[in-house]
Amino acid sequence: MGKRKQILLGSLGTALLGAVLVGCGAGPTGSGAEEPASRTGSAQQIVLAIAGESEEGYDPTLGWGRYGSPLFQSTLLKRDADLNIINDLATDYRVSEDGLTWTVTIRDDAIFSDGEPVTASDVAYTFNQAAASGGLTDVTILEEAVVIDDTTVELRLNEPQSTFVNRLITLGIVPEHAHGPEYARNPIGSGPYQMVQWDEGQQLIVEANPNYYGESAGIDRLVFLFVEEDAAFAAAKAGEAQVVSVPQALAVQTIEGMTLYDVTSVDNRGLMFPFLPASAGETTPDGDPIGHDVTADPAIRQAVNYAIDRQALVDGVLEGYGSVAFGPVSGLAWEEPSAAIEDAQPEQAQEILAAGGWTDSNGDGVLEKDGLTAEFTILYPASDSTRQALALATAAMLKPVGIQANVEGKSWDEIEPAMHSNVVVFGWGSHDQTEMYNLYHSQAAQGDFYNAGYYANQAIDTTLDLAMGASSEAEAIAFWKAAQWDGDTGFTAKGDAAWAWLVNLDHTYFVSDCLDIGQLQVEPHGHGWPITANIAGWEWTCS
Repeated sequence: MGKRKQILLGSLGTALLGAVLVGCGAGPTGSGAEEPASRTGSAQQIVLAIAGESEEGYDPTLGWGRYGSPLFQSTLLKRDADLNIINDLATDYRVSEDGLTWTVTIRDDAIFSDGEPVTASDVAYTFNQAAASGGLTDVTILEEAVVIDDTTVELRLNEPQSTFVNRLITLGIVPEHAHGPEYARNPIGSGPYQMVQWDEGQQLIVEANPNYYGESAGIDRLVFLFVEEDAAFAAAKAGEAQVVSVPQALAVQTIEGMTLYDVTSVDNRGLMFPFLPASAGETTPDGDPIGHDVTADPAIRQAVNYAIDRQALVDGVLEGYGSVAFGPVSGLAWEEPSAAIEDAQPEQAQEILAAGGWTDSNGDGVLEKDGLTAEFTILYPASDSTRQALALATAAMLKPVGIQANVEGKSWDEIEPAMHSNVVVFGWGSHDQTEMYNLYHSQAAQGDFYNAGYYANQAIDTTLDLAMGASSEAEAIAFWKAAQWDGDTGFTAKGDAAWAWLVNLDHTYFVSDCLDIGQLQVEPHGHGWPITANIAGWEWTCS
C-alpha cells in the first residue's frame, strides 16, 4: 500500500468503511438501500476483512472452495473441527471393491437459494461439469457421473484414486438449471449463505440462506471487505470490522474489544528450486525458460536446506506464530517424520558444497564450480510482506556458506513466466494429499504452478502413483510417506531436496469479543475463507 493511502486511513478511519458500505444495494427481498454497519456489529450484520476475494468468481466447477468452505454451495461431505469426514449434503456413500464406483445418497430436503430442490441430477451435473471444465478442482479421474434416482448418484472413475474423497469434501454442488457463464458472479447454491451484492475489489455482501437445511446461521448478514493488510487492521482499530486477518507482524499488537485467534494451519511457505539445468534449453508450452544451472546441482539444494535456521524464521519473521516445515505436509497424518533434518547447520552445508565441488577460488565469499557462480534469485510476490521477510532472511542465512541469493519482489504476472527458471517463495497447504502429487510428480510439470520447478524422479513417480491408486486413504498413507523419504530416496531434504520448505504459518485473526466463532479446524492454505468453515454456527453474544 502506498504512503498516500496510509495517510488517508489514519485520518479518515471510519469514513473509509462507510464509503464502501454506502453502496450496498437491495437484497434479494428488495429491501432497498442498506445502512452502513454499526461500529460494534450485531447479530444482524458483521464485517469481515479477511481477504479471500476470488477474482474468478464463485463457481466451484472452476475451483472456488477448494481451500475451504464454498459458503454459497453445499458439499457432499465436509470435515469437522477435528478434520474427521462427516456428511453434509450426502447421507451416505460407499465405494465398490474395485474402487471405480462411488455411490452417493443425498438428503431429500435440500433446496437451492432460488427455491428449486437439489437432486442427484444437480450432483451429477456438477461433477461432470467440473471434469469437463479443466478448472482448478481436479476431477479428471472421473469417467462420468450418472443419476440412479432423485437422491442417488454414481460417480464412476477411470481408475481408483485414494484422494477422490476430497472431491466430495470440496466440490460445491451447483444447480443444473441455473449454471452458465454468469454463474460465477451470481452464484446460487444450497449452502448457509447467499450472495446479495459483489462490488469487485471492494466488498461482498451475503445474507443467510432461508432455505438452508442445516443449522440456521447465527449472523444474518456478512460483509466481506476487500482491503490490504494495513487497511484491515485500521478498520478493526476503528471498530468497523469484527473479524480481521492480519499478518504475523501485526498479531503482536492489541485491539480493544477484540481477541487474537492464533489458528494452526498447514499453510506452508517454501523455496521452490528449478530442478533442471538451464543449459538443456527446455521451455514450457508457452515458451518460458525452464531450469537453472546452479539450482540443478543437488549439492546446492541440500546445502540451502541445512543452512537455513527455520526456528529463527518462525521466531523472527512470524513473531512465533507458526512452526518449522521440512515438507509440504508438516503436521499432518501423512507426514514422514524421518524426512526432517537437523537444520541451522552452516558447517554441514559447507561440507556438502565442498563435496559437490564448490570452492571459493577468488576469495570473494561466493563459491564457484565449473565456471558457475553459486548465485540465484529468489522471487516473491511484492504485495506479500511475509514472503518478502522470509526471502530476505533466508538470503542472509545463505551468504555465510558461500551462496549469493538475490531477492526480488514482483507481481504474479511477472513471476509466472520466470518461475520455472528462478527460485520462488511459494505457499501451498491442503487437507488433500493430491497436492503432494501435483507438486512432485513429473506429469504435473506442465508449465503452470504445479511442479513449477520441473522436478522429475521416476522412483518418486512410481511411489506417488501407488499412493494415488490405493484403495483407501489409510492404505495410501504408507506410500505418501515413502515418497517423502524411504531411507534411501525421497523428494525432501535428505533426498532430492526439490524444495527448501521453511515454515507453516499460523493464521492470525482479531475477532470481536462479542462474537463466538466456535472451535476452528486446522486450516488449509489461505485462499478463500477457511475461517468460515463453521460459520453457520457463529453467534453474536452481546445485546
